[in-house]
This record gives sequence, structure tokens and C-alpha cells, in this order.
Amino acid sequence: MKEIDIKQTIDMQKTFFSSGKTLDIDFRINALKKLKTCINNYENDITEAILKDLGKSHFESYMCEIGLVLSEISYMLKHIRSCAREKRVHTPLSQFHSRSFKKPSPYGTVLIMSPWNYPFLLTLDPLVDAIAAGNTAVIKPSAYSPHTSQIIYDIIEKCFDRQFISVITGGREENTFLLNQRFDYIFFTGSQSVGKEVMRHAADNLIPVTLELGGKSPCIVEKSANLKLAAKRIVFGKFLNCGQTCVAPDYIYCDAAVKKKLLAEIKKQISLQFGAAPLQNINYGRIINDKHFKRICGLMEPSKIIHGGQTDEAALRIEPTVMDNISFSDNVMKEEIFGPLLPILTYDSLDQAIHKINSMPHPLALYIFTSDKHAARKVTAQCGFGGGCINDTVIHLATSQLGFGGFGESGMGSYHGKDGFSTFSHYKSIVDKKTWLDLPMRYQPYKEIYEKLVRVFLR
Repeated sequence: MKEIDIKQTIDMQKTFFSSGKTLDIDFRINALKKLKTCINNYENDITEAILKDLGKSHFESYMCEIGLVLSEISYMLKHIRSCAREKRVHTPLSQFHSRSFKKPSPYGTVLIMSPWNYPFLLTLDPLVDAIAAGNTAVIKPSAYSPHTSQIIYDIIEKCFDRQFISVITGGREENTFLLNQRFDYIFFTGSQSVGKEVMRHAADNLIPVTLELGGKSPCIVEKSANLKLAAKRIVFGKFLNCGQTCVAPDYIYCDAAVKKKLLAEIKKQISLQFGAAPLQNINYGRIINDKHFKRICGLMEPSKIIHGGQTDEAALRIEPTVMDNISFSDNVMKEEIFGPLLPILTYDSLDQAIHKINSMPHPLALYIFTSDKHAARKVTAQCGFGGGCINDTVIHLATSQLGFGGFGESGMGSYHGKDGFSTFSHYKSIVDKKTWLDLPMRYQPYKEIYEKLVRVFLR
């Protein structure tokens, strides 16, 4: 889309927002219902598009993308009126003849920039929250997943007028132009490097942002863990979408005493879940493009591979691969893997593991497998991370009742459910002062008796 067309679209949205139509809760509800119907009608087209971009099976696309978007819409339809209601708060004694409340209000015209790894989910999920909160939105999906971007464009064009919701396709040129516009809010999901650029542009125009980034999410396996179940759930979470998941376990950090048994169980689970020849498994996806394929291959050290390691460059496929004898100085531990490589590291004490994790950038997720409730409480209390699971992986992402997001290097802000509504809302703090009484103590000339009364009220 040409720059002049993008600018006109943004101006139209600002004008539409100024009309006040999106303030009507029924308008928002109707918009969400329309979107839900359209997604259901386009389900086969969506799954085909995701298959073309990432090789995901129809089942995985529904379970991890379409179904989660529909779940978010259902949550908002059920809770939108309570989320949008004014919230009364306590009024201090000095203002006893007043009513104090918080009023949620939409920001205005928001920009949603989404990534390629879950191209449908991570575009439509924040859009659902933005619509529920009463905003207009410009969506910029990733150029790396063109088929899904196109179906998103088709759905939005079918559902909404461009002055309400619009999709801008394209690459870096369009991204840069959009970031130089004066949006009222920016919601970005993607890499840390691009997130920094988004924040720099937002700072120039003092635009508030939510950044959903990533990081090296650890998976602690404590010595009391059920190793068979731990391996099963780790393999699922790690190799889902070929490891191209922002909350995938980036590496295993296990007690040295259980490493041998854990590795044996992980190898079994890879074979059970993906077969003896994963590269021939039609339900196992692929790496998004040649650039990322080569980057991931560059992190593989043949001497440290103990399972997998086979690749198919023509199909952009890499086997689920396990690497042992890894240290934190190895290349695979110097960046977020974002692919089907699973390094194994060990610790001698849980305190050592906690100290090491806290010395690194805050991860978006953390997982601990343990049968020791004290160990679970200790790790979740003392480690800094966005969110996670005890005795499972990635599933915390799948509930609208839990806010999702990181902090520090893994991002800022959160969304999903009530948190998503709050993210796209500004809460106005308002005091409704009654007129039937006007205490004189705050007005000049000040008197000694007034000062005594003020001290009583404000203690």
C-alpha cells in the first residue's frame, strides 16, 4: 500500500473514533460477533494458509491459533460489560461528600504489529482485545507469512469498514512508515531487536507501547520430578511449531543426578510423538524461511548432538535435536534458539540454578518439573520471568483468565482477557464532587483552625 493510502487510512480511523461510535458497548459486541462468524466461515482457508507458511497441520492450527482466538472472543463477549463498567473506589474522609471512580476509556487508533510464528493467533488475539476496549485498529502482519497475512486481510475486509479496522501488508518500508505515524497506542509482538526499534520510534512521539518479545526460557527439572511425564510435556512444548514458539522451553536445566534418565525419556518421547523419521512426518512443520533455517543450523555442534540432527534444506526441516555437554558459553546458549534444538545443562543445587537464571536476562517463560512443593514455590518466588508452568509447558498461554507478557528484556505489558481489555484502555481517575456542601478550609485566607482540621483529615 502506498504511503499516502496508509496516511489516509489512519486519518479516517481517527475521524471515525472521534465520532464516538466505538464507545457504544453494543457496537463492540456486534463487531466481535461478526469477527467470530467470519473466522468460523474461513476456517479451512486459514488452516490452508498456515500450512503453506509454516507447514502446520490443520489440527495444530486450530488447537494453537484459530481455537484460541475464538476462545478470546468468547471471553470478551461474556465479560465485556463488566470490564467496561466504571469501578468505584474508596473516597477519603476529607472528600466524604464525593464519589470517586475509575472509568475505562479506549486509547483511540492503535497499531498492532504481529510476527510470523503464530501469524493468525498473534494478530487476531490483540485485535479482539483492542475492539473490546473500543479502539479502532491498523493491523500490520508479518511479511514472512504472506499466505496468512492475505487471509487476515480478506477476513478483515469482509467484516469491517477500513475506517474501523484495516490491514496493511508489506515489509520494512511499510513498517517504518507506520512507526513514524502518530498512533495512540502500539502493540508489538516479535524479536527483541525489532522491539527496540519500535520503542525508539514510539518514544519520539511519546506513544505508549506493549512489547511482547521473547528470550531464553529455562525448563528446570528438579530431582524429584516425574521424569517420564516431564519428558513427554517438554518434548510437546519444545518442538511444537518446530520450536518456533516464543514461550517454548529454550533449554533444560536439570539436576545432575537425573540427567541420564531424563535424556533417555526425552529420546523415547521424540520417537513416540514424531516417529522414527520426523522429517517424513506430515504433521511436523518447518522453519519459516532459509535465513532462519541457516541460523538454527549454525547453532548445531555435531559433536554435542545426541539425538536427531538431520536436516532437509529443500523442505526447510530440522529434526527434533537434543544436545548434551552444553555450557552457558556455547553458541546455542548465547541467543534465543527459536527452533527445534534442545540443549541440556545441569546444576548441582537448586540455589545454584536460581542464581544462574537470575544473572541472565529475564525470560518470557519459566518451567519447573518437580514433586517438591517447596522447590516449586522457591523457584516461582525467587526467579524473575513473565509467566510459566509447574509440571507442564506453554499451556499458560492458552487461558484468557491469565494475563500474558514479560518484563525487562522479554517485553513490557500483558494481554489476554481482562488484562487485554486493560492494556488497550486508559483508566480515567474521576472525583464526582457534590455541590450541596463546600468546606472552607482549603481556601485562603488560611486559619489556624483549618490547619488543625486538615491534619486530622489527612493523617
